[in-house]
Amino acid sequence: QVQLVESGGGLVQAGGSLSLSCVASGSIGIISGMGWYRQAPGKQRELVALITSGGSTNYADSVKGRFTISRDFAKNTAYLQMNSLKPEDTAVYYCNGRIKRRGTLAFIDYWGQGTQVTVSS
Repeated sequence: QVQLVESGGGLVQAGGSLSLSCVASGSIGIISGMGWYRQAPGKQRELVALITSGGSTNYADSVKGRFTISRDFAKNTAYLQMNSLKPEDTAVYYCNGRIKRRGTLAFIDYWGQGTQVTVSS
């Protein structure tokens, strides 16, 4: 089995910063990429940032220049540094990993349980 566990959410004032971490553990063969998504109340889950196994990154337009995704694939860990936070960044943030378990052939999307980020105005 594979588990993703996020940490680092919390409450911050507008303009502040938070850093999220996501650790993947279990029967991991290959991680092709990891990403962060978020879901605000009443809204669909949306992509925030992605990072591939080669280190390429992709960001939602709404967070470009403010958020930075990084990874330590040796530790199966992804990070999201969030600066200049805005009230509209308030959401539950979910970690995603596209992972092939040891001894299997297919990549599967795994999700963490989510961590709440609240930005007050």
